[in-house]
Amino acid sequence: MKTVLKHASIYTGDGHLEDGFIRFSKQIEEVASMADYQPQSDDEVYDLEGKTIVPGFIDVHSHGGYGFDAMDGDAAQIDEMVQHMVHEGITSYFATTMTQSPDNIAKAMSGIRQAAVKNPVIQGIHLEGPFISPVFKGAQPEKYIQAPDIKLLAHWNELSGNLVKMITYAPEHENSAEFEDYCLEHGIVPSVGHSNALREQLKHSKASHVTHLYNAQREFKHRQPGVTGHALLEDNIYCEMIADGFHVVPDMIRLAYEIKGPKKMELVTDSMRAKGMPEGISELGGQKVIVKDKQARLETGNLAGSVLQFQDAFRNMISFTSCGIENAVLMSSVNQAREFGLKQKGTLEIGKDADLNIFDKKLNLKETYSLGRRYND
Repeated sequence: MKTVLKHASIYTGDGHLEDGFIRFSKQIEEVASMADYQPQSDDEVYDLEGKTIVPGFIDVHSHGGYGFDAMDGDAAQIDEMVQHMVHEGITSYFATTMTQSPDNIAKAMSGIRQAAVKNPVIQGIHLEGPFISPVFKGAQPEKYIQAPDIKLLAHWNELSGNLVKMITYAPEHENSAEFEDYCLEHGIVPSVGHSNALREQLKHSKASHVTHLYNAQREFKHRQPGVTGHALLEDNIYCEMIADGFHVVPDMIRLAYEIKGPKKMELVTDSMRAKGMPEGISELGGQKVIVKDKQARLETGNLAGSVLQFQDAFRNMISFTSCGIENAVLMSSVNQAREFGLKQKGTLEIGKDADLNIFDKKLNLKETYSLGRRYND
């Protein structure tokens, strides 16, 4: 049995079909204009007139949600967490860790590896810390922060089954050059984050990604561009954006978009376990978190991740920047797949995985298909 969705506005990630159809099982078999549609006997057909189809979202930075956290290291719970995430349109996910003891990170690596065997939505791991700067630690526990350690990273990556795809670190550490070389040799994208680096230092860095632009990094100033200025100036750098309107105000999101353009920005949620849960008291890395008014903060007032759902980030980006759906698709799917070599993901093309989201006219997420399996809103 094959599924056919017809009479939809389809944004493939490489173009737009105003009145199109898509046929798929686990992989996409056909996507074209309705003028080319030919029914087949084994089709299960749905008419989506008035609806919009986009590629499934790829979140490369999310710690957790729905009461769970990747750092818990429990494979069954991580699997359950990711199943919830699919309902917000996420069809590819990098389980994200945080600065903790080496043993706790090792436990998380093993748990994520086990969960990934069962749940193919888990496409990788993002190690956020512990090789960061205490000056911009954000919600990362300072007592576990340390200088980059290649042997430790290699150990964690081995435990994960080589799932580590990105690491957030501070390149101002003395041994960062060797550390970056190791990452690049092993398919790990080095990402500047929680960093106090100067622009002059970053010019010598091999980092090609910046973690949550503007947040927890040496800021942009008129006499020192810092991490933020460097990210905006360098064409080769991809910039993450938490588009909840709290981490970064809409005008500054628009400014980054105008400078970087839609091909070098990536939407992320940076969500923590309180996403999808009632407001109140939660936890991040053993620290008390207070969730109120759609914001998650430590008792100090520091933002502690987010409770942002991806479909809201998608809508917000369109609202804040007037980028339109086609460019929002680049920032929510296409760029992530391209940067991290997710060859079966990111666009709606023949032979790729049938990961797609269906929106109504008001951009409310109605359905998600992950590897051809249907999930209702």
